[in-house]
Amino acid sequence: MNAGPADSFREYVHARLGTLVRAAFLLTGDSYLAEDLVQQTLAKVASRWEQIVADGNPDAYVRRVLYHQHVSWWRRWRREPLPVAAVPEVAGADPHGPTTTAIAVRQALAKLAPRQRAVLVLRYFEDLTEAQTAQVLGVSTGTVKSQARDALARLRAVAPELADLQEVPK
Repeated sequence: MNAGPADSFREYVHARLGTLVRAAFLLTGDSYLAEDLVQQTLAKVASRWEQIVADGNPDAYVRRVLYHQHVSWWRRWRREPLPVAAVPEVAGADPHGPTTTAIAVRQALAKLAPRQRAVLVLRYFEDLTEAQTAQVLGVSTGTVKSQARDALARLRAVAPELADLQEVPK
């Protein structure tokens, strides 16, 4: 007996929720916002699930909605820096390197424009090709290349502490 669209959607969400939340977290830098972003994305695709599955690649469609939803949020709620009473001190080297690296990467990604962040997340965290990234974002491959180049240059400028990480071959 074939599963209906609701069962198919439920199975998809069960299988891909962790990956979607991780990508959303890398985009937003906040676990609560990431969960909200994934929830809104899944709510948008649920009503069209049967058609999305029929088109053959639900992952690409869901990722596209996720990244477009994030850019839409960013445009709607541009965050202004909030004044604080005291400037926090910069932490020294953490003996737990992976934790420090993860925090540094999140902070560096937060300093990028939404499209640049989306390109880096898709290319280097989701491990998509330039063509796949272009398809998900609905832009040309050349735009993906230039956005990645500009984003990496910006990361080098705003987060020099990440220079010690393993470089990605060109």
